[in-house]
Amino acid sequence: MKKFTVNEEGSLKNFTDNVYAQASFCFRTLLKEREIRVNGIKTGENILLKAGDEVQYFLTPQQEKKTAFTVLYEDENVTVVDKESGVNSEAVFSALCERGETYFIHRLDRNTAGVMAFAKTPPAETELKDAFRDRRAEKTYLAVAVGKMPKKHAVEEAYLYKDEARSQVFVSREPRGEKIVTEYEVIEEGARTSLLKITLHTGKTHQIRAHLAFLKHPVAGDEKYGDGAFNRKIHATRQLLVAKRLSFRFTGGLSYLNGRAFVSEKSLKII
Repeated sequence: MKKFTVNEEGSLKNFTDNVYAQASFCFRTLLKEREIRVNGIKTGENILLKAGDEVQYFLTPQQEKKTAFTVLYEDENVTVVDKESGVNSEAVFSALCERGETYFIHRLDRNTAGVMAFAKTPPAETELKDAFRDRRAEKTYLAVAVGKMPKKHAVEEAYLYKDEARSQVFVSREPRGEKIVTEYEVIEEGARTSLLKITLHTGKTHQIRAHLAFLKHPVAGDEKYGDGAFNRKIHATRQLLVAKRLSFRFTGGLSYLNGRAFVSEKSLKII
């Protein structure tokens, strides 16, 4: 059994997604079997929680063992993990907080797997955030894109603006919002898709997914920006996108990590 205290109002599902990845994997089953208790009362519904509520989860040993992330590197200042697809970044943060002091630095979309870095001290938090802000963090991704790209290698520029109400971003050639720069290289081509290595020169919300969709080659499996008919044909419900490699150019106390690359064990195949 695991127990958590609610900090702010929200649905039981959203709370579960953000604090306990293993329970989020089997949320519907837990509700059906009434294995979640809120303030000591069993529930079978996605009820509204309020601050101060106590939530208990009763998982089987097999459910508890399902991996949400693995630790790639850890020292007294930072923890670097390899997140599984289908896991909220906030749930990884919650799990790491149980191990000790942890600071949230950046996030990956729920259905994007790969490398994430967290700080363990306030100075490390500042230095990591500065590195991301000042573009001293190099992020490389792998993506399976629909179709064949027009070029084997390209650096694409556009503008991205966010619709907060719809939680969605839009890409345009017109100077609206923030400029984005996305570099891609074709690694392998299949009959229906292309495997791309993508380097982000800017790091905006949903940049890769929205930019590739704008280029008419969306990420396979992407349900928000992608090709729904194609996704159904290949039975893909999560975007085929991995944050493959992360490295930094630090200028302060974390400089001992300069020249070190953190690489996800996840891989992708063309379709």
